[in-house]
Amino acid sequence: MLDPAAPHLVLNSRALFFSWLPADPEAVAALVPPGLTPHPDGQVFMNQYVVDDASQTSGFGAYSLTYLGVCLTGVDAPDGCSPGGWWTHYVTSSERIRDYAAARGAPAVVGHTDIEREGGNLVAETAIGGAPLIRARCQVGETGPTIASGHHRYFTALGGQLLSAVYPFVAEPVDPFVIESVEFLDRGHPIYALRPENPLTIGFGFYSPRASFAYPGGLAVHADAGAAVPAAARIGAVSVPA
Repeated sequence: MLDPAAPHLVLNSRALFFSWLPADPEAVAALVPPGLTPHPDGQVFMNQYVVDDASQTSGFGAYSLTYLGVCLTGVDAPDGCSPGGWWTHYVTSSERIRDYAAARGAPAVVGHTDIEREGGNLVAETAIGGAPLIRARCQVGETGPTIASGHHRYFTALGGQLLSAVYPFVAEPVDPFVIESVEFLDRGHPIYALRPENPLTIGFGFYSPRASFAYPGGLAVHADAGAAVPAAARIGAVSVPA
């Protein structure tokens, strides 16, 4: 297994990243643990991405991944623009990624993400156990001189503590970019709680055929971790990489 303390770099993934307002804000808010506060508008975020070749990573190999979660308030990323996020679901095709992410507290499970583009039409689909769970349809253009860059801050839970990490990214977004639909296909799956409202309301997002980012070399225990998890529920102290 990869050392979870080690940083890693991913280059030129094909990534669809955006947020929406949920159909059931109360169900979404209930997924956020004590110690963290959902964003007032209840936004849900999702990143569906594909790494096509092992040469694009520093040791992960080729893989696909979808993560979803709840936007937070009061814990923005260092750029001051992007809200922090609590990961609720983390679906990847790679056993190596699952082990690495789980050691950082991510709720990693096996699954697969496909992103197919035909002309200006793009479809991104996430499946678990061969059954499609999420399908996003977009209208996309071409990349230009614009670069999107900054940081994302994501929270996980491990050993009875909340952990925080900051992930830098650089992406080349396409223009135009329009989300046409987001379908949650299995009413019986827990992920269905994150489905969007109808009509669809998009918060932020982009599609980039070349999105690069880093897994940071360390995690920080969140300042509110002591209040977040009752002492009786703690598994034990977490060794956090420096």
